[in-house]
Amino acid sequence: MISHFPLHSSLSKPSLSLLSSSSSSLPLFQSLSFLPKTPSKPLLIHSAKPLPVKCCSTTPASDYDQSDSRPVSPLKIAIIGFGNYGQFLAKTLVSQGHKVLAHSRSDYSHTAKKLGVYFFSNPHDLCEQHPEVILLCTSIISTERVLKTLPLQRLKRSTLFVDVLSVKEFARNLLLDVLPSDFDIICSHPMFGPQSAKQSWKDLFFVYDKVRIGNEPSRVQRCEQFLGIFQSEGCRMVEMSCQEHDKFAAGSQFMTHTVGRVLDMLGLVSTPINTKGYETLLNLVENTCGDSFDLYYGLFLYNKSALEMVERLDSAFDALRNELFGRLHQVVRKQLFEKGEKVKSLHGGSYLNGTASALSSNFLRSPDTIPYEFKGKISGSVDDSSKLKIAIFGFGNFGQFLAKTLARQGHSVLAYSRTDYRDAAQKLGVTFFSDANDLCEEHPEVVLLCTSILSTEKVLKSMPFQRLKRSTLFVDVLSVKEFPMNLFIQHLPPEFDILCTHPMFGPESGKNGWNGLPFVFDKVRIGNDERRIARCNRFLDIFAREGCQMVEMTCEEHDWHAAGSQFITHTMGRVLEKLQLGSTPINTTGYETLLKLVDNTSGDSFDLYYGLFMYNVNAMEQLERMDFAFESLKKQLFGRLHGVLRKELFGKSQKRKVLQEVSVKQNGALSPSPESVKIG
Repeated sequence: MISHFPLHSSLSKPSLSLLSSSSSSLPLFQSLSFLPKTPSKPLLIHSAKPLPVKCCSTTPASDYDQSDSRPVSPLKIAIIGFGNYGQFLAKTLVSQGHKVLAHSRSDYSHTAKKLGVYFFSNPHDLCEQHPEVILLCTSIISTERVLKTLPLQRLKRSTLFVDVLSVKEFARNLLLDVLPSDFDIICSHPMFGPQSAKQSWKDLFFVYDKVRIGNEPSRVQRCEQFLGIFQSEGCRMVEMSCQEHDKFAAGSQFMTHTVGRVLDMLGLVSTPINTKGYETLLNLVENTCGDSFDLYYGLFLYNKSALEMVERLDSAFDALRNELFGRLHQVVRKQLFEKGEKVKSLHGGSYLNGTASALSSNFLRSPDTIPYEFKGKISGSVDDSSKLKIAIFGFGNFGQFLAKTLARQGHSVLAYSRTDYRDAAQKLGVTFFSDANDLCEEHPEVVLLCTSILSTEKVLKSMPFQRLKRSTLFVDVLSVKEFPMNLFIQHLPPEFDILCTHPMFGPESGKNGWNGLPFVFDKVRIGNDERRIARCNRFLDIFAREGCQMVEMTCEEHDWHAAGSQFITHTMGRVLEKLQLGSTPINTTGYETLLKLVDNTSGDSFDLYYGLFMYNVNAMEQLERMDFAFESLKKQLFGRLHGVLRKELFGKSQKRKVLQEVSVKQNGALSPSPESVKIG
């Protein structure tokens, strides 16, 4: 859990260096089968050239009849491990005309019959059928045991063995160690499954390494024919070494599953104000939570690079947390000690995280306010009676983004900013003022605050309210809502109207239009006068006309949902950004999601992210929950790993102890107890 004070202290965590540094030099780690070993058998590589990365999707005419999807010469393929994934592959193999046999510990004879597969409950019977290809579809954890119990002596000596595991170095070393030297070996990884490929395999990655293929033309042709199965389905064929695969997979597949599991532990749910980024996180959880922990543990245990990725993710999260707490510590120091001022209460008007005012907007809302029904009709402009004079304070990137639509709809738009945006305003048809007094004397009907979260209080306090009409409507567009609500209530004259809003989109996500994007609003304080009610509704109509999804909820509700969606999305995006993730030749759909998330969040300033943390009372709790979830996941991983190490350390000695006890009992030779030995 995260300690709140002292804020400047970095949280210490157990180091993972004992597991990662020089681990391969320890005898204990050398005994584990997932670490690379020196092959005990000669390696006959089909090509001596470096293994290239190939992407192709066309089928060679020599291997396939162009008038029929079936191969010219069907293969006899035996699937070992006929569970969910084995059945998934068998369906396509049969549809292509191959003869498919299957063996599994569980009785899948009924399922096999439906698929047109010959099922064998005894592996000896299957091997005596002399399949040309043995396709291992076992789990990572059970592969070694299954392979060592296969009656290899009943197979032809040139049989081709193929695995489809998600890790490759482990599979390669295991096959080289266990199989006779005259068997051929392909290590492959179809980077898809029943869920991601339920429509087709087109454009999905199939990674392979021809580890050992005999030089005879028939064996070379058989290898190419097997690969042609996936090529003919439109797969993107990628040839790379097992080492390269595991390096890329640790940074993509393992990272994707790790992030998905951390988010799953948070219990994320859809909210009424989902952003596109949050939707991607929900999709990621859905795609990964269906896989068993055994699969995830196998990706960790049998990929040398996975531990490094856990360490890097751990360090990235710590670094981001220290950045947040470092900034928070500076604010606290400034409040307590700057210029020798008296100590100020953190529960005053500073709105530090966790201390925002509990003043309820429900108390201020008029019970007589008439609900306005938005038709959401997309329209280019409004009639004269609906046009507003709107003053934008803060004419940066987001202010200009909104101004473009306001001006297009025919509203009169004024703008003020400390920076001179005169040229940009002129291009947009906006009247720019360098003096806030001059702008306020124009008596805008609506003042739209488009300032950053951190500068809002300062801008509001410096505004010449006395030059505005007493019934002016104030609107903010900040990503947090309780903070500006309380700020408005404290600093605005009581006769001013207040509307707190959050357009949950920006220049990037809203560049192709606002249709279907959420716009959240809370009528915090609207006068009972019909003209003031109509003015508020006319302003909201600006967004309804563009097709926005209009969501009315209290500021408190917004911040609760936003902490669980927007803040979590930005936090995960920034953690992943610190890892400097890059695209790989074998990106999965889930990994593409992570890359897009980084793209969407890295463009925002740290000030925006810090504002989401600092001015949302729920953000600290979410940060703690994320930290706890990641720590829990690490404990699960290292707890399982500890069990493996204990077995390696104490398994043999325990066995010797049992044998010694049995021997002593059989011989009746018990050693005398110390008490029975008397001296003198």
